[in-house]
Amino acid sequence: MFKVTRNGDQRLDVDFAGKLDSDAMRAALDELTQAAEGIEHGRMLYRIGNFEWPTLGAVGVELARIPQLLRFIRQFDRVAVVADQQWLRTASQMEGALIPGLTIKAFDSIREAEAEAWLQQ
Repeated sequence: MFKVTRNGDQRLDVDFAGKLDSDAMRAALDELTQAAEGIEHGRMLYRIGNFEWPTLGAVGVELARIPQLLRFIRQFDRVAVVADQQWLRTASQMEGALIPGLTIKAFDSIREAEAEAWLQQ
């Protein structure tokens, strides 16, 4: 399951659970970029439910779209990742450290209200 919701002029809410194959990855990336049109200095709330590794084909689709993904991510200043799995929270924050101009902070699901408040700062 991958769902993107535009939440105001400068925010996206993304809900993800399960596994993505190449077709689902294509659709997810298209949905993300379309929903983000016109956003500058945006905020994103990214909720990760039951995570399963994407298929090799899905990873290939993602790698082929790296230029598009870099343009997309530059539209955002802050991303709050809400996930129960500690390794996902750690990986998210490490990713944020590698992307200039983007701050990623991770929260477990019982702290989602804190994630919302952090995005509003």
